[in-house]
Amino acid sequence: MRLIRDASLSALVAGFVTVLVGFTSSAVIVFQAAEAAGAGPREIGSWIGALGLGMGLTCILLSLRYRMPVVTAWSTPGAAMLITATSGVSLSQATGAFLLSAVLITVSGFSGLFERMIGRIPVSLASGLLAGVLLRFGLDAFAAIGTRPVLVLAMLCAYLSMRRLQPRYAVLAALAVGLLVAFFDDALRLGPLKLAIAEPVFTMPSLSMAAVFGVALPLFVVTMASQNVPGVAVIRASGYSVPISPVIGWTGAVTFLLAPFGAFALNLAAITAAICMGREAHEDPSRRYVAAVAAGGFYLLLGLFGATVAALFAAFPRELVLAIAGIALLGTIGNGLAVAVKDESQREPALITFLVTASGLTMFGIGSAFWGLVAGAIALRLARPAA
Repeated sequence: MRLIRDASLSALVAGFVTVLVGFTSSAVIVFQAAEAAGAGPREIGSWIGALGLGMGLTCILLSLRYRMPVVTAWSTPGAAMLITATSGVSLSQATGAFLLSAVLITVSGFSGLFERMIGRIPVSLASGLLAGVLLRFGLDAFAAIGTRPVLVLAMLCAYLSMRRLQPRYAVLAALAVGLLVAFFDDALRLGPLKLAIAEPVFTMPSLSMAAVFGVALPLFVVTMASQNVPGVAVIRASGYSVPISPVIGWTGAVTFLLAPFGAFALNLAAITAAICMGREAHEDPSRRYVAAVAAGGFYLLLGLFGATVAALFAAFPRELVLAIAGIALLGTIGNGLAVAVKDESQREPALITFLVTASGLTMFGIGSAFWGLVAGAIALRLARPAA
């Protein structure tokens, strides 16, 4: 079987780091969104279970289908929006809004409308966007030295040393050293862990005008603009020709099936996808899809044992998570910057894309990745000589 032949320890580690970073960086937002929508403890467990199942299935099946790393995620900006947007909307109506948003994502994907729009983005701008999205993680890794210098410096030293000896296992070495230092420093908050399988809770959907215009349409726009646009940029900047239309369509279709159980929005991942698409996953780009499959497997475990996995990830020191994310993305950030500035005629527009994206600018509820592309496209247009 080709999957077994292409498997590697570095890909497995990349998949684990992908889930670790994705979950620890935004799970709290999802919990808050569920509570704001009126979900109780059982429903929140169902949300995590449905999201884990959806991400796991799409990562595994789409990556195996195309033999390229396809990483999906929940819509973090969408979850943040739900915290305020669901005020005055019942859980049933919010669920109906999730279904409507999923239909819009599915149609825009399978129809090819989204891909035709995104296909006009130059590689230089996509690379600038990628570097801008990931810059915060690189900076956070070094900023973490201020609070846990021994932990983070030990991880950096392990990574740099292993890059000389066995580059494929550099991130694994950094993670292992980080866990070891955290253990001896008594920084791992390990308590009694109980294995508890997540219980699916079905919510009968309904719709209202408030849910359509206050939840469904904003969720669709935010997911497409702030998640799928940078997700496509990461794929292209990493050199992969993943067929965008069916991938977006399937994320919408899976969201539709799982929305009554709490899967509010699935989309292409950007930051975590870069971990699976970088050299740390495997030196051979054709074998990096295994990292996305591994991430899918870990997401399935997350969905199955949501509460238990959440407690396990919460035991890791914050600085360890920040450091391993930044370390795993160093190569991808460097490659993105190199491609962005390679073409002198597009250098300034690409730098504008990078800077606006890295600024964290948010307007009208849409994140800086979208505005970075808008600013870069305007700069590129103005920089071109008149015909």
